[in-house]
Amino acid sequence: MRRRIVMLTVLSAILAISLFGVPLAAGVAHYYMADERSELTRFATEATVTVSGAQLSGRDPTELPSTEPGVQLAVYDHAGRRIGGDGPAVADVAVRGALHGVPANGQDGSDLVVTVPVANNEHVTGAIRAAAGKMFVYRRVARTWLLMLAVACAAVLITALLARRQARRLARPLEEMSAMAERLGDGDFSVRARPSGIPEIDSTGASLSTTAGRLGDLLARERAFSADASHQLRTPLTGLRLQLESMLDAPGRTRAEEINQAMAEADRLQRTIDDLLALARDVPRHNEPLDLDGLLEEARETWQADPAGKGRPLRIRVDPDLPATGASTAAARQILHVLLDNAIRHGAGTVTVNVRDAGEALAIDVSDQGPGIERSPDELFRRRTETAGHGIGLAMARRLAEAEGGRLRLARPSPPTFTLLLPGA
Repeated sequence: MRRRIVMLTVLSAILAISLFGVPLAAGVAHYYMADERSELTRFATEATVTVSGAQLSGRDPTELPSTEPGVQLAVYDHAGRRIGGDGPAVADVAVRGALHGVPANGQDGSDLVVTVPVANNEHVTGAIRAAAGKMFVYRRVARTWLLMLAVACAAVLITALLARRQARRLARPLEEMSAMAERLGDGDFSVRARPSGIPEIDSTGASLSTTAGRLGDLLARERAFSADASHQLRTPLTGLRLQLESMLDAPGRTRAEEINQAMAEADRLQRTIDDLLALARDVPRHNEPLDLDGLLEEARETWQADPAGKGRPLRIRVDPDLPATGASTAAARQILHVLLDNAIRHGAGTVTVNVRDAGEALAIDVSDQGPGIERSPDELFRRRTETAGHGIGLAMARRLAEAEGGRLRLARPSPPTFTLLLPGA
């Protein structure tokens, strides 16, 4: 690309210089020829002033004015004989024309010739012939043409240098974007185009950077969904497995209660899968209000079915006249599940869920009587890759809360209290 830009620019410069220079060169040659004839005319005219009648009649010696090197002056009488200066001994065609009163301006072989008549009392008594070799004019033309050629070559060279610089400026961002596209194809979504100062290329680079960012976000969401799904499905799968193992321990007396509990765990597993798929695909909710009663009832049933919660009471307090919220029930269910699961796994004593009015928002506080949290809130809610799936739930819960326009924060480190704020409808 760079070579093509330079070649096209240089060819354009050569064409433009040729279209302008060739007529100019012809004009220079014509100008120098006309200038030389003008000089010869001036010398011949000056000579007519110095030549007297006595000189033309041969009584006095003929003295001609000095001229430039290479210019010849000659004086002819009315009979066409040369009586002084340098030139043909007998009048040529140009001199004969001047003797008849017609000045001549032409060429004689390799010379430029100008003839001027000499008049005395309105009668032509002689003629002055001025001549100069055309090689002198050709040398002047050649020197000027060489100078013009040097200027043209310098212009082409400068054009080539500027074209190379411009080609680099145009090609570098395109080459960088080509490398970006290759890295993007290899899975590196962190590539970003640098500004080049060229609006068209910057627009393309910005589009490519936006595409890379979107693909990176899409891949991050897919990875987060895989981790979130693994984290959220672990608890119901464990409960279902425990129920099935207890049924295997007493195959002869399978109880309906255990079967119902296993089916409840299976339903919870299905509900979790549906919630995660709906949240991952951004399924529209059509502005449906949050089903708070159903959400709290599900939380109570989940707590009672979780073997890890045996012997630990769950208290749910709901204030009257709560504000309505349009937050997603699926998102709120998963956030509450994460908070309760953390309270079961890492807390102690009674777990309290308090639903209250927080002005223009609905607040859900989840607290337990366990030891205080020593980690900072930034570290607590940062997604980590610890063993056994830890370090994912709270980060996912905060992300879901922010996606619904709400907030999830650590209200009090000791005793641990998390507060979910959901915006009012």
